[in-house]
Amino acid sequence: MRIRIVDAFTDRPFAGNPAGVLLLDAFLDAFLDDDRLQRVALEVNHAETAFAHRLPAGGGADWALRWFTPVTEVAMCGHATLATAHVLHTTGAHEGPVRFATRSGVLSATPHEDGSLTLDFPTAPLTRVEAPAGVAEALGAEPQAVCDTGENIGDLLVEVADEETVRGLTPDHKALAAHSARGVVVTARADDPARGYDYVSRCFFPNVGIDEDPVTGSAHTALAPYWSQRLGRATLTGLQASPRSGRVRTELRGARTLLNGHAVTVIEGELLA
Repeated sequence: MRIRIVDAFTDRPFAGNPAGVLLLDAFLDAFLDDDRLQRVALEVNHAETAFAHRLPAGGGADWALRWFTPVTEVAMCGHATLATAHVLHTTGAHEGPVRFATRSGVLSATPHEDGSLTLDFPTAPLTRVEAPAGVAEALGAEPQAVCDTGENIGDLLVEVADEETVRGLTPDHKALAAHSARGVVVTARADDPARGYDYVSRCFFPNVGIDEDPVTGSAHTALAPYWSQRLGRATLTGLQASPRSGRVRTELRGARTLLNGHAVTVIEGELLA
């Protein structure tokens, strides 16, 4: 089976968020057993590895898709979905919009002439909550506002004072693990929107084996409604200020959020085991 490493939410290699992608279609019409999938994901050792196989024509989706971190399967992943759609289109395995059957329902990806792809994901339901005791100490910053993002995302969304605070965080990852199912998304308004982004974020997911995720599409299904309400615009650009960095263009459409970005294949090889 061919295995690829794709950098997502970037138009240049060695930036954005790398994901492993395996298309099982040429060999299988079903997934490998869960233990095998998890072992491959651990070997790839990126934030996510995506596995996809083609579904019969005429159904509600074109491909079945699952995502694994090095330690567990997750219910939703934006960057590995973008990476999978990129592989499908650049290899000719699929043309036009593609629908994925996933644990989070049917998710679609639409290619554009500029090489970007737009993902259609469910908008995360945000619930304002009190800052949990200890979260400020774990982050090393005082929360300005805190939201629960619902079961599909499983994060705590925390707004802090400013962009400089977000960029300077050095959190206690072990302590953060106590505060949400997946992790903590920290965000602030951009200091200077003239730089081409409206807000910044960083994502810490110790509960799924990822201390800091480089660029997180799924988190933007919560960031988009949060900042759209604050800034009064449906279309925004978020900068994830990780060391690799990446930008996600979002458009809020009620119960759905569109996530737009590029992807670049950087490694292609053969899975021998």
